[in-house]
Amino acid sequence: MTPLLTLGNVGHRFGAHVVLRGVNFTLEAGKCVVLTGPSGTGKSTLTRIMTGLLHPQEGTVKLNARRVGFVFQEPRLLPWRTALQNVLLPCDGRNPKMKEYALEMLEAVGLANAAALLPEELSGGMRQRVSLARALAVRPDFLVLDEPFTGLDGALREEMKTLIERLVCAGQSGAGMAVVQVAHHQHDILRHTSAQFRLEHGALTAGQGSLL
Repeated sequence: MTPLLTLGNVGHRFGAHVVLRGVNFTLEAGKCVVLTGPSGTGKSTLTRIMTGLLHPQEGTVKLNARRVGFVFQEPRLLPWRTALQNVLLPCDGRNPKMKEYALEMLEAVGLANAAALLPEELSGGMRQRVSLARALAVRPDFLVLDEPFTGLDGALREEMKTLIERLVCAGQSGAGMAVVQVAHHQHDILRHTSAQFRLEHGALTAGQGSLL
């Protein structure tokens, strides 16, 4: 079976600062893996390369996903758009079926009654759930979760984690969805993770190690 994502000897730098060097990585459809490492080591840069948002200066990227979803560290919602309109941003909002599915995703994250609200009318946890609904609305076969619990307190972190495990990981084998989660704390790692990778000093290695 063709891998969903393959990185070959990927390297990237910002000015004189080398962020990634010789990174090789393969992700199969339906697998959930976690990416750890100290802050500032290039984890977000690597996920942007994985999803095609950034082209590496060295190496090759082969992405066979048809649809990609991305949950960033912060919600990144348009302040003048309602929750529903934000969820529809990556979709064809003119399609009635897409609107119906977007509403289903809002209901799935517990925000069925907040569809018409603007981001400023939502709490931090609610905004992050809108971000998750938006990522899922495209029916992705590849989903990146870049520290999605950043800025959330303990109770909200657990609520968001449970929500992701229920909507994404528990059903991923049937949906064929592959997931890369970036985590900075051990307790944030999703339970259904099949492998763990660590990025440090520009190099990617397999295995747990320390998260700090």
